Amino acid sequence: MKQGTRLAIVYFWYFACIGAFQPYFSLYLESLALSAPRIALLMSLGQLIRLFAPLFWGWLADHLGHRARIIGGASAAALVCFLPLFWLRDFAGLFVALVILHFFWSASLPLIDALTLGHLATHPERYGRIRLWGSIGFIVAVLAVGALLDAWPIEAMLWSSCALLLGALLSVRGLREARHPVQHSILHMGQVLCQRKVVVLLAAGFFMIAAHGVLYVFYSIHLAAHGYGKTVIGLLWALGVVAEIGVFLLMPRLTARVSLRTSLLVCFALAAARFALIGWAAEMFVLLLLAQLLHGASFGAHHALTMGALHRWFAPAQQARAQALYGSVAYGGGGLCGALLAGALWDAAGPALSFSAAALLALVGWMLVRHGIPLEPEGTAVR
Repeated sequence: MKQGTRLAIVYFWYFACIGAFQPYFSLYLESLALSAPRIALLMSLGQLIRLFAPLFWGWLADHLGHRARIIGGASAAALVCFLPLFWLRDFAGLFVALVILHFFWSASLPLIDALTLGHLATHPERYGRIRLWGSIGFIVAVLAVGALLDAWPIEAMLWSSCALLLGALLSVRGLREARHPVQHSILHMGQVLCQRKVVVLLAAGFFMIAAHGVLYVFYSIHLAAHGYGKTVIGLLWALGVVAEIGVFLLMPRLTARVSLRTSLLVCFALAAARFALIGWAAEMFVLLLLAQLLHGASFGAHHALTMGALHRWFAPAQQARAQALYGSVAYGGGGLCGALLAGALWDAAGPALSFSAAALLALVGWMLVRHGIPLEPEGTAVR
């Protein structure tokens, strides 16, 4: 089997796990009678761990050169660490179990991305065509589990997630390490990190993922409060990922014609519009559909553009650390701050103002890109 096909399968199973777990775990926690701040804290633990764990895994992978083996070992450990969730009901126990689970689970994605971009070598624009299989996996899982939960108790999402974790573990067998050519006269990692465009890209990523915090924690609860069933909630999550897939397919054409700066500005502007719609128009189903279609910009395009920039700006031997650093800053720091902000605002200010705060965070990211990313073609080598 070709390496590209293997990577596509790995993405499929990895994001299928997320599709079964992320949209419904907050509903499971709500069924345990936990308060909104406690739900937000537990849901944000993944982001908290991603502040530091990916940096450890990235450093280990770049120094040992065994990214595929680390992915397999960490996936096995994550499966074992998931099992206590079946019997834990108290906040403290769930807190400890989720911290350990996320420590191992956080290893995989930055290393998978590094393997994929290393495999693509001089064609990073093709990243989206492999990564889209992760989006397909998410759609399949979120729809299947949503339909399942309309017929079965909410605990069924735990069984579904566990089964998919096993699939993710089996899928990493046979992954090969990317071969890197010998390079000379490249900048030291610290020198690259000091460049303004790199700092701004990381900071903008922080605000974009922070803006998504309220979505990832309270979107399903928000929709359920407006009378939407779990199947419809699953369909809305899936619609966003369908838009994401469409964007991934279009990225090679987009990046050949539009600069990185312009593309990112559009992403952040549409993200702000999306969160405002979700907050203020949840009872208008057509506008909810539009808001979910904008996920293609707020996540899909932004993610692909950022991955492409990191691939160009960092040397092959630095890729695992670069991906891990972005994961720590954006998904760790940004995701944690966004989730905690959502937890603080949700009961005190209400859903509309919580999503309005998310829109403001996206606009901060827009301003950073506007003043910090240079005007250059997306395909230009900048190292």
